[in-house]
Amino acid sequence: MIEFIKGYVDYINPEYIVVDNNGVGYQILTPNPFVFQKNHEKQVTIYTYQYVREDTLALYGFQKREERALFVKLLNVTGIGPKGGLAILASGQPEQVVRAIEDEDEKFLTKFPGVGKKTARQMILDLKGKLHDLVPNLNLDLFSNPEAFNKSSNQPLSEALDEALEALKVLGYAEREIKKIVPELIDESLTTDQYIKKALQKLLK
Repeated sequence: MIEFIKGYVDYINPEYIVVDNNGVGYQILTPNPFVFQKNHEKQVTIYTYQYVREDTLALYGFQKREERALFVKLLNVTGIGPKGGLAILASGQPEQVVRAIEDEDEKFLTKFPGVGKKTARQMILDLKGKLHDLVPNLNLDLFSNPEAFNKSSNQPLSEALDEALEALKVLGYAEREIKKIVPELIDESLTTDQYIKKALQKLLK
């Protein structure tokens, strides 16, 4: 088991990042790769989870050990695979997920791609009462207040927005869902990461 990888962020795309560790590039799938834009070509520590199946070998990475622990707990729920776990964590509001599970709020949980009523019910049955210890130390500020966003971005508007929309598709959101919120994003001037966070805020309302 690889506990963590420390290295330089060499490449970022909508699905994963590549971390250069002593000349070896590790492809690491993360909930929102563009969170690492500010760390491009800087050294970071990524807490990893190695996912092994007969036909799959993948490395998933997180900024916090607690985020990784929540991801692993989600994987233990029948009906949730790695892609679904990443989509839930990409929202940047794990405390809302925990609250929804504790309150048995199936309506909120089914807003995540790939989570139907049956899976939402299974999440509640499997995880209720088992997540409180994770919430206090989680990185809960990933979903910044829109008013606090730095409006300056070095990326061209269309490029940043296009990357964000592609990342939403990778997470599993349907094109029709994405199209509904595009008009509310198009006049903004944000980084890719900020577009993703703002879009997820609207998708989970």
